[in-house]
Amino acid sequence: MSLIVHKYGGTSMGSTERIKNVARRVAKWHKAGKQMVVVPSAMSGETNRLIGLAREIQAEPDPRELDMLCCTGEQASVALLSMALKALGVDAVSYCGWQVPVRTDASHNKARIESIDDTHVRKALDSGKVVIITGFQGINANGDLTTLGRGGSDTSAVAIAAAMNAAECLIYTDVDGIYTTDPRVVPEARRMRVVSFEEMLEMASMGSKVLQIRSVEFAGKYRVPTRVLSSLTDPDMPLGQEAKSGTLITFEEDEHMEQAVVSGIAFNRDEAKVMVRGVPDKPGIAYQILGDVAAANIDVDMIIQNQGVDGTTDFTFTVHRNEYNKTMELLSNQVKGAVQAREVAGDTNVCKISIVGIGMRSHVGIASLMFKTLSEEGINIQMISTSEIKVSVLIDDKYMELAVRSLHRAFELEKEQH
Repeated sequence: MSLIVHKYGGTSMGSTERIKNVARRVAKWHKAGKQMVVVPSAMSGETNRLIGLAREIQAEPDPRELDMLCCTGEQASVALLSMALKALGVDAVSYCGWQVPVRTDASHNKARIESIDDTHVRKALDSGKVVIITGFQGINANGDLTTLGRGGSDTSAVAIAAAMNAAECLIYTDVDGIYTTDPRVVPEARRMRVVSFEEMLEMASMGSKVLQIRSVEFAGKYRVPTRVLSSLTDPDMPLGQEAKSGTLITFEEDEHMEQAVVSGIAFNRDEAKVMVRGVPDKPGIAYQILGDVAAANIDVDMIIQNQGVDGTTDFTFTVHRNEYNKTMELLSNQVKGAVQAREVAGDTNVCKISIVGIGMRSHVGIASLMFKTLSEEGINIQMISTSEIKVSVLIDDKYMELAVRSLHRAFELEKEQH
């Protein structure tokens, strides 16, 4: 009997009616002879509501207590879904992450999964139950509840699928798959039948909101077949039809892959640019600047260093916009004097645009076409970063939609690939 993991996002769990529809869908798979583990998110808007309550009490909520609070959202979801399945005559049991247990490191609000003990889950499955496990959360070595960061339920689901050698992990969301870009920005965007893990990893890291990046990392590392599909379809859809819908994330390129040079365009408005100007141009200066930033658990993305003519250099990097104020305060109070910087400055009115595609490995001129397209629209590029299968640029936020539409058209992504 094959094991299938379903993950349902907050929109899918957004009301009691939708929870009942999720139960009908899960019951259909269970009655078809599949062992089922389900990982739901908190109901839509619940985590934001809880964080809002915390900030009414404490401007910067204590990380440990915030985790204690936020874990209640998923706990409500698993209990309600278990009840909905029981109402359909399907035996089900719900577990919190700590009951499994899902063990994590000690980093509150952005913990990483270290191990999963599936003993209890296996026993429940073998007795014929559907097992429902809270996403987004676990327990650290001190016995404290931890959360995995926003979107962490995707990571929970894929990690559980990996730990239990599931046949497939199905990520149900409010969209029907992975698109060449956000259809709300480009109406001509096309749903892809198949995308490689490498491409999905780049698109997730570059701002695509469909999947959380760590879930893609897990899926690729442990070779978990993963499919993204819609929970807003008819829950009684024939199983064979549903099992082939959405977008399949595959392990490697083969004759079935869509052989586009560029597969998709990702964009991210959550960027902020930080500049440390006029620092001595000497070995170790990058570490002196970024060492304290890393120690503060702040993730750095794009980095450039410009050498001056007066023996100094300007060091520029990007961080998540939510961590901009924290970064600027750290640099101004601790780093500026230590590295003898002339100035610390920043800009939150920026966004990152990325073109992604495995076909870029074997084709030249991709970056130049990207730069030409932006130039023709009068869009200035502030920073550039590249990998083997992606090119990212940082631009003024006000040009984001124009840039995405222009690039989608330039690379003819609206056309079906063969």
